[in-house]
Amino acid sequence: MDTTDPDISFDDQGICHHCHRYQRDNSQFPDSDTRKKALAKIIDTIKKEGKGKEYDCVIGVSGGVDSTYVAYLVKELGLRPLAVHLDNGWNSELAVKNIENTLNALNIDLYTYVIDWEEFKDIQLSFLKASTPDSEVPSDHAIFSILRKVSRMYNVKYVINGINIRTESHHALSWSQGHSDFGYIKGIQKRFGSKPIKTFPHGNFFTILEDMYSAKWINILNYIEYNKKDAKKIIIEKLGWKDYGGKHFESVYTKFFQGYILPRKFGYDKRKMHFSSLICAGEMTRDEALLELSRPPYPEQEQQTDKEYVIKKFKIQPDEFERIMKLPAKSYFDYPSYYGKFLRSRFLPRIKRVIKLFIK
Repeated sequence: MDTTDPDISFDDQGICHHCHRYQRDNSQFPDSDTRKKALAKIIDTIKKEGKGKEYDCVIGVSGGVDSTYVAYLVKELGLRPLAVHLDNGWNSELAVKNIENTLNALNIDLYTYVIDWEEFKDIQLSFLKASTPDSEVPSDHAIFSILRKVSRMYNVKYVINGINIRTESHHALSWSQGHSDFGYIKGIQKRFGSKPIKTFPHGNFFTILEDMYSAKWINILNYIEYNKKDAKKIIIEKLGWKDYGGKHFESVYTKFFQGYILPRKFGYDKRKMHFSSLICAGEMTRDEALLELSRPPYPEQEQQTDKEYVIKKFKIQPDEFERIMKLPAKSYFDYPSYYGKFLRSRFLPRIKRVIKLFIK
């Protein structure tokens, strides 16, 4: 990590605040025995809550490493999951095949929500026109909204996901934020969109708080000795999973946005976050990371092919895309939102303490 994260700070030894947070967050589970005991308690609770129901938990699946390994893990732990997938129109063929192979091998039922493409496309274009680095916010927001919806539909209390400290510890908020904030999405769509939001799956002000503090969200990989390289070997050998080349590259749009738009327009390379997390986890060396960063995020010819595909799928002209790329950079705080004003409030710590008393 470096000063392309404008909020970064370093101590006297040159260690950044992201690495300090990694150590602090991991101190919740000082050893494997503590992790095992905590996990056993969670699994026992989930099984008891789900007794007599068709499913005892909901899991999200994308075709990526983390969600695929979560599917494998919950079955190994004896849970009865329902897999949920959001089809937002950008799935790569490989991601679809990975999901199919995984769920067939594990005998897991799948609930797929196919988003209204014309409405969703308009929202994604609005975010590009808003000129913030947050164009993945609509997809992430919809995914969590559908997970909430499906858990209610099937009366399942717990949603298990692949978010984890070991490989996803470094987050530069200025590079992307507002994922739970429907007020942010609604404000940008109202200003830049051509269609009203009618079917887009969304939360509200209170679901922001639920996402932050509710016990229903289980980050299960934090309770095991999760190693991404080992996880890949297992899912390749046992589930027929195939690698797609980069973190979140199972989505064509995510690959293009992270690998082309973010570096060129904003100067943000998310590989710095991903590699820094792996370095802290002992899965990568700093020299290996710097070597990777000296190369393009993915082959430039492939970037050009993806660029033409994205422009065609959005039904815009190449010159309009270039105009969007040249717009001055903006941020989450430049637009209306539910949560933005609280983030800058001096009363935020007090507000959070009150919230925790009411949400479980």
